[in-house]
Amino acid sequence: MTIRSSVPGFAAAAAAMLLLGGCALEARTDSDPRSSVAVCHNYAFADAAASRPDGATAFGNPLNEKRLREAIASSMASHGVPAAAEGVSADCVVGYAIGSRLVPDPTAPRFSWGLGWGGWGYRGMGGSLAWQVPYDYREGRVTVNLYDARSHQALWHAYVDADVTGLTGADAEQRIKAVVDAIFRKFPGGAAGVAAAPATRS
Repeated sequence: MTIRSSVPGFAAAAAAMLLLGGCALEARTDSDPRSSVAVCHNYAFADAAASRPDGATAFGNPLNEKRLREAIASSMASHGVPAAAEGVSADCVVGYAIGSRLVPDPTAPRFSWGLGWGGWGYRGMGGSLAWQVPYDYREGRVTVNLYDARSHQALWHAYVDADVTGLTGADAEQRIKAVVDAIFRKFPGGAAGVAAAPATRS
């Protein structure tokens, strides 16, 4: 099997330029019109580490996971939803995922392995990491999910198609914050306790 090395090289360079070039970030969201994030007076994070597949740490960057978590915490606080105090049951659970995959030539066989977290019970759909040969470009995504801790029902789902997995240091921190800001600009509620209008796909 022959790897088209010129295509990956070009794609990587183009992706780096897009990531650091300040291109507009578009968040897509979905929510249950029968529910409201107004039930979330506080929150706790899903324990992402508990559901990682074996070997995930060999490919993921835990510092970027930490940066994502911190950016989400800041955005939740800015919307009037603080983290639950230690020993206090949270009203809502926040799941998150960060990852990328290599998108293959549609005529080529695909071999992939994925990882994700953020669903109820600390398992579910989210970011993924994959490898295929040959391939055309890398596709990345950052996802945030919000659940009612009592009913276990999903309240809100949001994501941005952006690959941040290859970034490090200040570049990673800046880009992850921009992605999370784009997501929370579409957060369906204001301060905790304020009834939110039913949201639809956007």
